[in-house]
Amino acid sequence: MGLKTKAKIMDEDGIRRAIRRIAHEIVEKNNGVENLALIGIRRRGVPIARRIAEEIKQFEGVEVPVGILDITLYRDDLSSLSHQPVVHQTEINFPVTGKKLVLVDDVLYTGRTVRAALDALMDLGRPMLVQLAVLIDRGHREIPVRADYVGKNVPTSKKEVIHVHLAEIDGDEAVYIMEKEDE
Repeated sequence: MGLKTKAKIMDEDGIRRAIRRIAHEIVEKNNGVENLALIGIRRRGVPIARRIAEEIKQFEGVEVPVGILDITLYRDDLSSLSHQPVVHQTEINFPVTGKKLVLVDDVLYTGRTVRAALDALMDLGRPMLVQLAVLIDRGHREIPVRADYVGKNVPTSKKEVIHVHLAEIDGDEAVYIMEKEDE
């Protein structure tokens, strides 16, 4: 089953504006940046978290720590992914206990990735609070998860897929709605 591009819903400027807005909302909701850290969910959550941190540095003058979370072993679909899934390293160089953490991912869909990320985080310590920031919320939750910060809400059908392209990984900047082609 292939995918065809249905629509381009964000370009480079749209992504930049969404990330800037999310950064401002995070600082506002947390009354500043004290005790705040960002955790990017590996793969595309990582560059988004780094960009949010860079935006915060621009207008607050403070570097917010950014960690990288690999959730591979916490996924509930691990056996269906691959016989030998590739596990990457979690890189969080600060204590999570007592911190205000913002989990960052590209797309919120069923909520299962976020559930896995929360499990992985709790194995590292007990944060003061955990918030969620996503570039795209496409709906179709299977688990009661809600994002605190959303770049764009995009209602989709189950036949559609959201592809986020980021320069750091894909070489270009855009968000597409793709549609599954029947074969």
